[in-house]
Amino acid sequence: MNRKITPFLLFFIAFFPICNFSYAQKTLSSTDQALRYSLYSRLGLKIIPLKTSDTSFKLQFVIEKIEENAAFATYSFSYSILSSYDEEISSDKVQLLTQNDLKADTERHWVFEKTVEIPESQETAIALLEILDTRQGDEYVYHVDLKSSFVLDHPDFGAYYANEIAFDQNYLNKDESLLFKTVKSPSIHTFFYPMKFDVPFPPMETRPAEIPKELSVVNMGDFLANVPKKLNEEGYYFFQTDTTASTGLLLKTTHESFPKVKDWEEMVQMVTYISTRKEHETLLLAEDKKKALDEYWITLTRNPEIAKELIRNYFRMVEFANILFTDFKEGWKTDRGMVYIVMGPPQEVNFFLDREVWSYAGMDESSKIKFTFARAKTILSPHFYTLNRSRAYQPIWFKNISQWRSGKMAF
Repeated sequence: MNRKITPFLLFFIAFFPICNFSYAQKTLSSTDQALRYSLYSRLGLKIIPLKTSDTSFKLQFVIEKIEENAAFATYSFSYSILSSYDEEISSDKVQLLTQNDLKADTERHWVFEKTVEIPESQETAIALLEILDTRQGDEYVYHVDLKSSFVLDHPDFGAYYANEIAFDQNYLNKDESLLFKTVKSPSIHTFFYPMKFDVPFPPMETRPAEIPKELSVVNMGDFLANVPKKLNEEGYYFFQTDTTASTGLLLKTTHESFPKVKDWEEMVQMVTYISTRKEHETLLLAEDKKKALDEYWITLTRNPEIAKELIRNYFRMVEFANILFTDFKEGWKTDRGMVYIVMGPPQEVNFFLDREVWSYAGMDESSKIKFTFARAKTILSPHFYTLNRSRAYQPIWFKNISQWRSGKMAF
């Protein structure tokens, strides 16, 4: 059947002959998660999954209120369950969370809980939490794999603060206590690793890192769930309800000052990223570490006031690295922590099934500096990443170190 072309349609074809009205689909991998690592975030997000059956997960959405007097009405909350990192996050998948859905509202946290069913046949399932700050449109995002090729399994127990809010930190100061709750087993088994790790190689060092020939582990036995458990040692703990299982809960225990610096000895260790080898060796051998460090900072800047600002900025980055990236190593000793300290918070962060990519601004898209962190499959953590090193990083790395040393780097 022939259709008559109207004057309006002729006008449209004449003036818009090559327009393409397709819209880019929003996916998890295309979603920028840079706010997760921002120095100025108003919220801190975590999803803590608890496996309640072969197909069921209780999702604990724990939102830390970083800004003072945070108002619930200021934000819009939602979650989704995705089957891949490239699946479109369509409106029919998004579930809104309202004030009626709150499990807890404390001075420090908002907490939601939702139970989801994932078919046994489904190979990949990802829980996604999105929070929109309605004041300026900032979007906070956090996700966790419930099932994927990088997740062996999830524990059927969880750790909680004294007020029974799910524990959302990456570390616990030693001699503090947590409450452990289980789904089935009345007790939990504990392994302790009194390990100390070296700092990572810089991004342009392509030789493999040394692997300890022996891994010291202490079998700490069982303890009862639902009773506060004090963790007295500094190192890291691995908890399991079943010692034959392929999953557990990793928890790093730290000194009482963490995530801040404890003493002059630790401060000497931490300046390795912006020091020459000779400078660092001199600091390590110095009997009076405080005096040696004072001389070190003044020598770098030639100005006491600039030195004070440099110290403040550098150890602020160390503190944030500890908060954000601690796993079985202190955050500042991880690959992501090292890059974060030297390069600053990334301008863009994108996650894929097998990697995390940080981008730093360049003149255009092709000149962006990108750091790719490969995801590793391990029983200790489903979120362990190592940097893909390359000699190509050397110019930008040395440039940023020079800026640090001159006192010009501030984030």
